Amino acid sequence: MTLIPTTESVSIYFYKFIVNHQVFFKSKYTYALVNLKPIVPGHVLIVPLRTNVIRLSDLTPIESIDYMNTLQLIHRFIIDHYKADSLNIAIQDGPESGQSIPHLHTHIIPRYKLDGIDDGIHNQIESMDLIKQFEQRKQSFLTAKEKGLLLKVPHDNDRISRTDEVMKVEADGLREKLNNFIKQNDIVIDQ
Repeated sequence: MTLIPTTESVSIYFYKFIVNHQVFFKSKYTYALVNLKPIVPGHVLIVPLRTNVIRLSDLTPIESIDYMNTLQLIHRFIIDHYKADSLNIAIQDGPESGQSIPHLHTHIIPRYKLDGIDDGIHNQIESMDLIKQFEQRKQSFLTAKEKGLLLKVPHDNDRISRTDEVMKVEADGLREKLNNFIKQNDIVIDQ
């Protein structure tokens, strides 16, 4: 198991921007960083280290494996740390899809059920029909959407950029918690 270092001697770039202070995980080919303008707490990005990877298909086979392994690790961590019920995992692959930075990145955004079912639901999973549970949660979401109860995502221009110091504090905290998560779950990280 390799723990994530608190400092990085080599500059890490997101497109042309140095983001070392935002990075809370780095593997051989991929890193995870806190978002400049998060939609919700826990909204993070997974990014390949190689800056000329613009589209998902630009990854080499070995980079693809590392990228997916990182995505799955951070997926598990964000669910655990933010107690998320679900995640939006999004890649905007090309400018026509809304990709705003010409460097591949995957958004991980924590999501929560709206039906008021607390954490006790996990004790009932074995006795519940998982398809029925999924459909109930989906219907709760659709009902909330129809009633206008969902979070309205502000346009990017209306979200305020966070300072480097704010993002560094968040990245440092996530790095520490991710290290604990890795230890507690005996996760092996290939670096």
